[in-house]
Amino acid sequence: MNIYDFDKTIYDGDSTVDFIKYCAKRYKKAYITIIPTLWAFFLYMLGIYTKTQFKERMYRFLRFIDDIDGTLEDFWNSHEKNILDYYKKQQQEDDIVISASPEFLLRPICSRLGIKRLLASRVDKHTGKYDGENCWGAEKVSRLKNAYDITHCDAFYSDSFSDTPLAEISDKAYIVRRNNLTPWNDYKESKSEKLKHMFINPEFFMFLVVGVMNTLSNIIFSTIYSLFIPSTTIAFLPGYVTSNVVAYLLNSKLTFKESLGFVKFIKFFISYIPNFIIQTIIVWLFDTCINGPSFIAYAIAALIGVPVTFLLMKIFTFKKKK
Repeated sequence: MNIYDFDKTIYDGDSTVDFIKYCAKRYKKAYITIIPTLWAFFLYMLGIYTKTQFKERMYRFLRFIDDIDGTLEDFWNSHEKNILDYYKKQQQEDDIVISASPEFLLRPICSRLGIKRLLASRVDKHTGKYDGENCWGAEKVSRLKNAYDITHCDAFYSDSFSDTPLAEISDKAYIVRRNNLTPWNDYKESKSEKLKHMFINPEFFMFLVVGVMNTLSNIIFSTIYSLFIPSTTIAFLPGYVTSNVVAYLLNSKLTFKESLGFVKFIKFFISYIPNFIIQTIIVWLFDTCINGPSFIAYAIAALIGVPVTFLLMKIFTFKKKK
């Protein structure tokens, strides 16, 4: 018995994203849900909303679809071609598909393909309301056991390491890249995939939010110090140090969720050395060559070196022990 993820595993693409795009072209009234969805995404990235809460608000656009069953039928008429060839060739009668996508979305295509066992997120196709948690990560293993009392399978296929809990209960596991299958432990992420996982996540988003607050405090403190210190460059130094004390407190508690400590405090400032050098040079050049308003120089300098600083903090200051 084999188990498969669906999106980017059996289906070439993300079926939920494709369905939302499909509906967006046909149901203009649903556009009024865009702002609430963006706000929910913002709260999710801040860690205030869970993934389930965010997606539940995202699926509110379903309330504006009059004939959901007809829409699903039309959608799969045009998107069934995205089912990958490798799966068609090796499909077996006892296959199980487990996906985070909504069950109402995948049920029609699974019926067409002859897939009898489907586990997916239980979402009301009329309201977008969830019944239970988003079917993702370890939740998939729990659903598998509860539905079929299965704790082991012959082979598992997925596009994402977030499905490691399922890979661990399989004799064989494969990472899928379209029609190419790579043994789970042999797969090496590309540089673009590593960068995506490093920077497209709630942790980095919170770091950016803290960075905005740090930027504002840097500008404010440096501007205040410049009232008493004639040199813009020299006034920048105490402003930078003061704002980074605030940044350390915020990053410890909000971004990396680590306890405060003197050693971490020192490592935090070491992590900022490259950023400090870059920003100081920019302020000096602005002060010497342009001679413009000091707060503009501070604002430009504070926006430089963010990715480098985040990486140093993640792998050096707040590195988690395995």
